[in-house]
Amino acid sequence: MEYIPAKTIVTATKSREWFGIDYNMNIYRGCCHGCIYCDSRSDCYQIEDFDRVRAKENALSIIRNDLRRKVRTGVVGTGAMSDPYNPYEKELLLTRHALELIDAFNFGAAIATKSTLLLRDLDILQTIREHSPVLCKITITTADDKLSKKLEPGVPASKERFSMIDTLRQAGIFSGILLMPVLPWLEDSDENIHSLVRHAHEAGACFIYAAFGMTLRGNQRDWYYRQLDRLFPNQGLADRYRRQYGYQYECRSPHASRLWKLFARECERYGILYRMKDIIPAYQKKYQMTQLRLFDFPNNL
Repeated sequence: MEYIPAKTIVTATKSREWFGIDYNMNIYRGCCHGCIYCDSRSDCYQIEDFDRVRAKENALSIIRNDLRRKVRTGVVGTGAMSDPYNPYEKELLLTRHALELIDAFNFGAAIATKSTLLLRDLDILQTIREHSPVLCKITITTADDKLSKKLEPGVPASKERFSMIDTLRQAGIFSGILLMPVLPWLEDSDENIHSLVRHAHEAGACFIYAAFGMTLRGNQRDWYYRQLDRLFPNQGLADRYRRQYGYQYECRSPHASRLWKLFARECERYGILYRMKDIIPAYQKKYQMTQLRLFDFPNNL
């Protein structure tokens, strides 16, 4: 494992609109999941050799100091840039120990991942849940395991991620699905949305947050097109993207409007939350009065 220097790791978010997260925490840089659509490959993030995972030097000491200095507690999110549960985490335990620090300083946690290694830390999440909000966001973009293994070769198949949501639900953890990206001409079908929402319901997902399309920009775009040609030869998908989107950043599915109506109807049918304005208060409501009291005073741990 290569370690890279860092001055701070837990940083304040510009807005709480994204799942009510107050702080971001990225312990690792780069990812070895190999997902063909990953936006974090984009040039703007300046992550060279993205498939090589590096950890931030003295991460736990920095996180401890960062949390200690915060005037207000809140929800710490992780997984925005690199999955916190890459294969190296199994031995390094950096994410696990960071969650222990989050618990010790009375912060909440919001985790985005595709890895079932998250379940290893279920005990800590349950402890955090006793005093602060806990949210688990599991990325699943297709209910088709064969397709998911093509698009996301380094992560568990979709069925395993649905099973993880079921385990989290039984443990009392508020968890659901990030249905994003939905890749045009690969995942943007009525059948996929029907199937995914049904599987989410069977797993007991509290929410699904969707975006019917994807992003494409420098470096990420070229990588994605090469993978389309490799994985789906003779289908002309990369050329189809070029004709449809050119150099656009936001590439909405041509069927986005229809899929949103279908998606919303199915979520309503099963009682699954799908609007951010409903998801945030649902997982934070129990803690609002406690948080208001905590926010009035510095954390003195």
